[in-house]
Amino acid sequence: MSATNASGESAKSGAVSATVTNTPPPGGLPKRVLVGYLHASFANGSGYIRMADVPNEWNVINLSFGEPTSVTSGDIRFTQCPVAECPNVESEAEFIAGIRAKQALGKKVLISIGGQNGQVQLSTTAARDKFVQSVSAIIDKYGLDGLDIDFEGHSLYLDSGDTNLSAPTTPVIVNLISALKTLKARYGARFVLTMAPETFFVQLGYQFYGPGPNGSADRRAASYLPVIHAMRDDLTLLHVQDYNSGPITGLDNQYHTMGTHDFHVAMTDMLLAGFPIAGNPANVFPALRQEQVAIGLPAAAYAGNGFTTVAEVQKAFDCLAKGTNCGPYRPRGVYPNLRGLMTWSINWDKYNAFEFSRSHRAYLDALG
Repeated sequence: MSATNASGESAKSGAVSATVTNTPPPGGLPKRVLVGYLHASFANGSGYIRMADVPNEWNVINLSFGEPTSVTSGDIRFTQCPVAECPNVESEAEFIAGIRAKQALGKKVLISIGGQNGQVQLSTTAARDKFVQSVSAIIDKYGLDGLDIDFEGHSLYLDSGDTNLSAPTTPVIVNLISALKTLKARYGARFVLTMAPETFFVQLGYQFYGPGPNGSADRRAASYLPVIHAMRDDLTLLHVQDYNSGPITGLDNQYHTMGTHDFHVAMTDMLLAGFPIAGNPANVFPALRQEQVAIGLPAAAYAGNGFTTVAEVQKAFDCLAKGTNCGPYRPRGVYPNLRGLMTWSINWDKYNAFEFSRSHRAYLDALG
């Protein structure tokens, strides 16, 4: 090797060898991932699955759910499914050993906070601090790899006048961001942070953001956006729930309805292309990195509204990642590094004869 400037070229150095490698994806995960929620604290009619028996197709296993002692306490608790509901539940020692075995295979096991019944409002700094303390206690007890935020219902909202994406003022938003930053700083670079908002809390922001200028809109509209934006440098995966959703307007200014190929393409395109919030070009939600985004789906028709067949899901992924098999909606770009798929849930997938995990694992692996 040598250096060159206006005076000429320097003497050449001694020979050296170097190997060029690709930068590994963030979070210690493979290029294509399958994310599944595991009913660890309840059965929900689909049957309990022991941690040791979770199939190998899954890369990220979200323990569902950590829930608060009260809506505003910030005190998150996780307990294994009771024997009365889950007769085959393993002991705590077996559960932890199962987690270690999955981690030894390169899987990531997270605690998912919230869910349908776990409303969490960090409306005070005391609740924020309790959230950090109690979530850390769960992560440390079970030796987990990180945290999934699955806040639903009325957990997040925007106060009137809170319109600046980059500088939110609503306490439940500000305190959640602060708590997540503290947890990330505590556990370091390998801490896996994922989020599973509904479309109402994300893509609806193309039309509505909080209560709106006249205060008449639902103040929860798009209220995840400032949290996602604040955490984008630390966010491993965002897998919006493309189910249990009303029609949502895409970047083509047309309504898209769940359960269709085009719905997944349109909703994912919004995350990867970015969009003006409530139509305001001065307040834009910037595009996320491709490797941060996965598509959220029900594992079976009885797992949630908006089930999409295997063939239609893979056509949607083809359209986004390869630019082929597109329907009427044409995405703003081609996204070859789109990360993968999330589903509710591992349990419902087993109940449905593993159709989701086996079909989509093979498809994702073939993509490379």
